[in-house]
Amino acid sequence: MTIKGLLAHKLRLALTALSIVLGVGFVAGTYVLTDTINKTFTELFTETTKGLDVAVRGKEAFGGQESAEQRQPLPAAMRDQIARVEGVRAAEGSVTGYAQFVGKNGKPVTTGGAPTLGVSVYATPELGESTTVRSGSLPKGAGQVAVDARTAEKQGFAVGSRVRIIFQGPAREFTVSGIVGFGEADNLAGATLAAFDLATAQEVLNRRGVYDEIDVVAAEGVSPETLRDRIQAQIGGGYEALTGEQYAEENAKAVGQFTNVINIALLSFAFVALFVGSFIIVNTFSIILAQRTRELALLRCMGASRRQLMRSVLAEAAIVGFVASLIGLGAGILIAIGLQGLFEALGADLPTTSLEIKPRTLVVGLIVGVGVTLLASLAPALRATRVPPVAAVQEASMAAPARVGWVRITVGVVMTALGVAALMVGLFADEAGNRLVTVATGAIVVFLGVAVLSPLVARPLSRVLGWPFAHWAGQPGKLARENAMRIPRRTASTAAALMIGLALVSLVTIFAESLKASSAKILDQAVAADYILTGPSGGFTGFSPEVVKQLSAQPQIEAATGLRSGSFKIDGQSKGLTGIDPVSYGRTVRTDTISGDLGDLAQGGLAVRKDVAESKGWKVGDTVTMQFPVGGTDRIPLRAIYEDNQINGEYMLALRDYQRHYQDQLDVFGFVKAKAGVAPPESRAAIDRVLAQHPSVQVRDQAEFKQEQENQINQVLILFYVLLALAVVIAFIGIINTLALSVLERVRELGLLRAVGMTRGQLRAMIRWEAVIISVLGAVLGLAVGVFFGWTLVSALDEEGITEFALPIGTLLALVVAAGVVGIVSAILPGRRAARIDVLRAVTTE
Repeated sequence: MTIKGLLAHKLRLALTALSIVLGVGFVAGTYVLTDTINKTFTELFTETTKGLDVAVRGKEAFGGQESAEQRQPLPAAMRDQIARVEGVRAAEGSVTGYAQFVGKNGKPVTTGGAPTLGVSVYATPELGESTTVRSGSLPKGAGQVAVDARTAEKQGFAVGSRVRIIFQGPAREFTVSGIVGFGEADNLAGATLAAFDLATAQEVLNRRGVYDEIDVVAAEGVSPETLRDRIQAQIGGGYEALTGEQYAEENAKAVGQFTNVINIALLSFAFVALFVGSFIIVNTFSIILAQRTRELALLRCMGASRRQLMRSVLAEAAIVGFVASLIGLGAGILIAIGLQGLFEALGADLPTTSLEIKPRTLVVGLIVGVGVTLLASLAPALRATRVPPVAAVQEASMAAPARVGWVRITVGVVMTALGVAALMVGLFADEAGNRLVTVATGAIVVFLGVAVLSPLVARPLSRVLGWPFAHWAGQPGKLARENAMRIPRRTASTAAALMIGLALVSLVTIFAESLKASSAKILDQAVAADYILTGPSGGFTGFSPEVVKQLSAQPQIEAATGLRSGSFKIDGQSKGLTGIDPVSYGRTVRTDTISGDLGDLAQGGLAVRKDVAESKGWKVGDTVTMQFPVGGTDRIPLRAIYEDNQINGEYMLALRDYQRHYQDQLDVFGFVKAKAGVAPPESRAAIDRVLAQHPSVQVRDQAEFKQEQENQINQVLILFYVLLALAVVIAFIGIINTLALSVLERVRELGLLRAVGMTRGQLRAMIRWEAVIISVLGAVLGLAVGVFFGWTLVSALDEEGITEFALPIGTLLALVVAAGVVGIVSAILPGRRAARIDVLRAVTTE
């Protein structure tokens, strides 16, 4: 019976299955992609640690959510200390830092997010085993560099080429001595690599007299574990020794943390798609089972129990979910391949490796697909069991109740209230546990609550939204409005799928617009500079302090300052700070102090934000105990307390103290103010002359910087649109499915309309306007929910600098228009099918 039911309605269930295919495909593709990335890096780190028995480095004292990993460098004398440990055959120091090639076109070579690395090469053969020289030789001497094979290929570098490289200090030119790879890989997962001999690397990477790491080869017969323990006993608690295997595993684990973020983000969008798909499943099974009322009643007359009917319907759903999930798993592999190609297109090249398809991916995909289908079909299945046997001899009535009962209203109101409460707790409460989970749960419950309540407003909204069609589209428009109003529960259920997609689209649109407005306001209020400097990655890579130094000497410039960033520990917690020159910084960034003077930092010291000082009970003149990556713990005098301007951050450290306590000295931002009376073209020309020697640095005036910020936000917005498009596509499929099923349900009605004179064109127009009304209804509900979500999110982030709530009216109206277009397109196939109905057969259909 179950199989016959499926075969009888296979076309009706095909579109429903497609929503599961897309959702499961997204889930499977996400797992395959992230598992492949993890496998790639695990293989890469295993390859690059060949020959390494023990690695010694500083313990990670600084890092976490607020800052990148920072470790204390190792003194050069430690290499000799380790070399004397029993069982050590060779010990060699190594350094790593920032080094960026300049291409033949004079522009910095960028990577799409991967690092631009400068490294030292090993003199010990075992340690250099992972590096394969493709041509030439490893560098020897101050004027030579080796280049990774991928960069050499892309930039046209060859052995003997002269290349220019940017460092923390002045840029320098080198001769390419060799082209290198790492096993089969041409580079380190998209990173560019400039390799120098150790002495040169220490000089150009600002590592004079220290190492970032000391790598050890064990003597024959000594295990890495034994040697690790011996070395750890000698070096003390501020440093750590790891076996080569541990070292590779830790690096792979760090990458795994990054891929987990990708995994969670992509799975969130997959969940949205499946959530939307569940509404389609409910609607489809409800309509199909309503059409089979007489069939189900006859089964009851023949002795079938309610439990048997329940099992039959759920079995149909399980088979649909299982088949759709299998297809979705195959689609997921194609999605993963597409995403892998996207990574390469963005410049984050991954070493060649096969796709990683774990059993977990297959199991999760099947469980999710079948589970969502079964859960969504449960309510229609329960309704099917309530069909009385007497319905077998009654005239079929397939319309859902027009009135909305008080039970439904009560449940909807309670669910919506609980969802809003969870949202508020997650966004505003100080102690809310896992905020992300709380907010997500609240949003889901709000969506469910609004979906439960939507039949209450579906009839009056359909009346209002259908008014133009009823008055301007003739009789088809009137009938379309009546059809949308006739079964409000079905109309609302179909519109709810689109509501969810457009609510999220409008949310990210509103948030992006609010972010743009808030960023512009911060610049207007806090930045007194005329120009802003950033590194090649928009402020994440940093640039040489020489830039600001040279700009300060230009006669057209009143002040130029750099802003550096670092992390430190206070009371056992890692915090971020900015390093500033207080004199030039005060001229370019407006900072209101409520106690002390920012200029007092010229003699060294610390300035903190007002709320930090209040929470700590500090006042100007106190000393603050801070732990730094270099030099350990220091007591820093508090010189000033300032109001928040969204640029300074919580802590600002005098530049002279920053230079003592941090190994890397890179400006992440620069601010330049022209002298009064100097025309903008003249000051810009002076800056451009300096930056000609520093091609990695980008300069923009305030208007250009605002536009750049908007462009970056728009890029992220487009990414969200693309990821949310799947949910909108599924909602689009739902509208097509509902209309197609309603055509089959209303064969007799449509035949009678044709019999009394309605043309095929008028019939198609009726279906089309009905689809538009349903689509616009979903858009209106979605915008209402999205605006509410956007307002609460912006309000919750007020202290983070997002102070402006901006409604992009034009974009939101465009979404409504787009929803109407979706309705028109979705009505094409159902409209054609309705127009082809045979009039004589239709009027005799029961």
